Amino acid sequence: MSDLPFGFSTGDDDDSGKRRDEGNGPGGNDPFGFGAAGAGGFDPSQLGQMLSQLGQMISGMGQGMGPGGAQSGPVNYDVAKRLARQQLGSTIAPIASGTTTAVTDAAHLAELWLDGATVLPAGATKTVAWTPNDWIEETLPTWKRLCDPVAEQISGMWTAQLPEEAKQFAGPMVGMLGQMGGLAFGSQLGQALGQLAKEVLTSTDIGLPLGPAGTAALLPTAISAFSEGLEQPESEIMVFLAAREAAHQRLFAHVPWLRQQVLGAVEDYARGIKMDFSAIEEAAQGIDPMSLSDPSKLEELLSQGTFEPQTTPEQKQALERLETLLALIEGWVDVVVSDAVGERLPGANALSETLRRRRATGGPAEQTFATLVGLELRPRRVREASALWRRLTTDAGMERRDKVWEHPDLLPDSTDLDSPAGFIDSIIGGSTGAFDDPLAQLAATEARERDAAGLDKAKSEEPDSGETSRDEGDSDSDTGKS
Repeated sequence: MSDLPFGFSTGDDDDSGKRRDEGNGPGGNDPFGFGAAGAGGFDPSQLGQMLSQLGQMISGMGQGMGPGGAQSGPVNYDVAKRLARQQLGSTIAPIASGTTTAVTDAAHLAELWLDGATVLPAGATKTVAWTPNDWIEETLPTWKRLCDPVAEQISGMWTAQLPEEAKQFAGPMVGMLGQMGGLAFGSQLGQALGQLAKEVLTSTDIGLPLGPAGTAALLPTAISAFSEGLEQPESEIMVFLAAREAAHQRLFAHVPWLRQQVLGAVEDYARGIKMDFSAIEEAAQGIDPMSLSDPSKLEELLSQGTFEPQTTPEQKQALERLETLLALIEGWVDVVVSDAVGERLPGANALSETLRRRRATGGPAEQTFATLVGLELRPRRVREASALWRRLTTDAGMERRDKVWEHPDLLPDSTDLDSPAGFIDSIIGGSTGAFDDPLAQLAATEARERDAAGLDKAKSEEPDSGETSRDEGDSDSDTGKS
């Protein structure tokens, strides 16, 4: 599987523009080659031939996937789930009752310790132990929300690029292209999820609330593998990871806008996707549809970079917002968990550093977001976010720090991560009363801006200063006369 299985790239838009300009004749901007047919630019016989070939291709792919591979959306999640489970093997040992008890006890202890490290109350109503299969099943609904916007945008491009004449005949073909794209997305998502299911330690290990609301989950099998070679006892590692899971749950449960803010950044990215159809046309000329009856052949074609969307400025902004938000989440969790367990678990600092290095070497977060949206969550940003939250905790206190999450406009941005002093000064600089209620501070700022705008308008409507002086002079003369 390629490093970016969905074909996302940071390729230069100028290069893609050159390829479009160098298209082959009149069909250079036509991904299906209709522009090269006759004076009208469209030959229905070509469409019939393509429909036949695509039908053979999709039929073969469906047979290769086995029964039950139908899809009702832009991604074939039945295929994704099946392939993910195949990677785990046929036998997954159930969670032993003693392990389940250990997970519950670790979570209970972690919640008690966290009560003294944050003003946000517990966010999980229950804590469970998951197998890798459980993780796939329970997190798939959230993956659908993350993947569908991207897949729908790419799928819609195929229809948008058709000539008007072709759209009248393209109904069956569009459906076939949708199936083909859904199988491709499902295949590659399944491989990514299968690998992640063996590695993730908790339901929020990649920084997102993937599981059901109110459910904290730990994966004991992965935790045991993670603990091998570390100096800390596995029971202490379990409590440490339970504290991280509980801290994530508190944040996502009591910051109601946070989940939608993260998903909204992905949707903003999807809306800006552009593709170079001239490169697709060139690749299509050398494709033997019969050879694609094997799904691995289609994956090989996708991995060659032909179908790479081009990154736009709007996408870069959306990715920056997403990266910053995820870094702020992880940084806050780092600080809160450190305060909660630092003095109670001697190896807590070493475990935190181990997790940072795990992210730096391409852990689950980086792999997942590279697969999904072409984003790599840089560890540098997490470290900077942690440093900002630590300084804010020291200078302003725990309660004031957590109040920053009350509104998205109060959060630091990427420039604040680079230079946190200005953000911290803005928090602690005013009167203490104003900072005790950040929402009131925000409202006061907006009110001052409105007052300033009204004052400027009033000044613009005042009479000329010279006329005012003359009027005052006349008034004085009249007074003297009387």
